[in-house]
Amino acid sequence: MSSRSDVRPRATRSRHGFTLIELLVVIAIIATLAAVVAPSIFRNVGDAKVSAAKSQIELLALALNSYRLDNDAFPSTDQGLEALREPSTTGDAPRNWKGPYLSRVVPVDPWGRPYLYVSPGHVNAQSFDLYSLGKDGREGGDGEDADITSWGGLVHAAAQAAVSSP
Repeated sequence: MSSRSDVRPRATRSRHGFTLIELLVVIAIIATLAAVVAPSIFRNVGDAKVSAAKSQIELLALALNSYRLDNDAFPSTDQGLEALREPSTTGDAPRNWKGPYLSRVVPVDPWGRPYLYVSPGHVNAQSFDLYSLGKDGREGGDGEDADITSWGGLVHAAAQAAVSSP
């Protein structure tokens, strides 16, 4: 005679692990969610980079305007944005340099390229042109590839040619 504790009813028997079909269903659900959610996440990353570039251009423009207030002129194209960190040894020496005008090194744009600076500007002849060519590094474009400028307009071919010429 067997004891009652040895006999287990079928309904109370526990299962251990998952079947292959259950695992495939879970993987399919996760893949579907990733396919739906990923594009919106990556679009937000691109938007964040564009916003970061706009903010950095505004901060650099503020530093350039502070430099101008102290020195009666913007740094020349040859002096570049580095003149905001330390007095330039090229071109005309700043008259009353009270910098550094930036607390950190001059940033690169969110795509790893230096911001383009021209002074006097081609678009803004009385001040400067400061811009990034966006993700693609080429003039024009839409979305993340669009140019981001200190004046809010388009980069002209003349401004690009002046920066790329020796």
